[in-house]
Amino acid sequence: MFDNYKFTVIEKFLKYVQIDTQSNPNSQSNPSTEKQKNLSTILASELKTMGLADAHTDDYGYVYATIPSNSTKEIPVICFCSHVDTAPDCSGTNVKPILHNDYDGSDIVLPDDTTQIISVKKYPYLEKHLGSEIITASGNTLLGADDKAGVAEIMDLVNYLVTHPEVKHGTIKILFTPDEEVGAGTAKLDLQKLAADFAYTLDGGEEGTLEDETFSADGVTITVAGVIAHPGYGKNTLVNAIKIVGEIAAALPTDEWSPETTEKREGFVHPVQIDGIAERASISFIVRDFETGKLLEHEDRLKMIAEEVLARHPKATMTFEVKEQYRNMKEVLQHYPHVAAYAEEAYKRAGLSVIKEPIRGGTDGSRLSFMGLPCPNIFTGMQAIHSKHEWIGTKDMQKAVEVLVHLVQVWEERS
Repeated sequence: MFDNYKFTVIEKFLKYVQIDTQSNPNSQSNPSTEKQKNLSTILASELKTMGLADAHTDDYGYVYATIPSNSTKEIPVICFCSHVDTAPDCSGTNVKPILHNDYDGSDIVLPDDTTQIISVKKYPYLEKHLGSEIITASGNTLLGADDKAGVAEIMDLVNYLVTHPEVKHGTIKILFTPDEEVGAGTAKLDLQKLAADFAYTLDGGEEGTLEDETFSADGVTITVAGVIAHPGYGKNTLVNAIKIVGEIAAALPTDEWSPETTEKREGFVHPVQIDGIAERASISFIVRDFETGKLLEHEDRLKMIAEEVLARHPKATMTFEVKEQYRNMKEVLQHYPHVAAYAEEAYKRAGLSVIKEPIRGGTDGSRLSFMGLPCPNIFTGMQAIHSKHEWIGTKDMQKAVEVLVHLVQVWEERS
């Protein structure tokens, strides 16, 4: 089926990662950075060139397109989705992708910063790519496989279906979103325009992984109001809000309840930002757990810690604000078991063993599921994401394309 097919995913990926699309968590605009639209415009143009007549990008940087059905059956409309933005955690400017042929298992020293070394010891999954090609950045930036690998894989799916009209499928929607990395990937999404029944994000890691469960997530901001006074005359008057916020951070447990000390299905509370001046300061947290009900337990514990600190500073006051971020997609997907089951069948047809695991994070699929579009997550191959060590194996990317081709056929056959 794929023996004579010339995959386009690698060349597309190498092109896309060189386009700076880093999002900005401090921006109030949609998208958070205008430069994300540069890639969106290219993708819409390429989709049109491949024959998807309705392909376009909107003012918010979303890309919409449709592959019409070529089947006589009534088939649910499925959507494939990836995000164009890269994480703000590491620079995405002037990415220089390097294709390493016939990887032999030795350490990879990145040329633009030789202190950046990618090794099998640190990344054991490299062993599965011996003799194959892998792609890294050059040492000064992230690579952008998160999630331009997913974008390139979906684009190659389109290329395959357009050039192989004998492959039967229903109506397929293509969606590329901005701002996933800053939690706003669906903020301006037009679900009516998308007009899909079910969806799959391509935003996962190792080959064979299939994810239908994410964290549930809240954000918490603790704001402390101190008492300001001239520091030269502040004795018995000045109450420094910055110091109180620091005490709250220092009061957090160091041996549990944090990303550094948890794994698998354990939840955590993680301070991510401190802002302010002596008069007024705040500390922001992300709160994560696979059980939505446990979020309140974590938040109550955090509030108690903060109140114990404030009790030592009776002149200071505190506000404790909780905002919902996303919820575990499993709460929705459990009502539509066939969506993940069809993906499992596609994996098997591609010769893969399915690895089911929960995501210790969230994807656009979390929000899409609760917006009425049940949406599991398919692997892309991306590794060491959000870092200068980010890398990906080309065989994983091609295998993801194979899975997508099989998946559209499964939906057609079982409708």
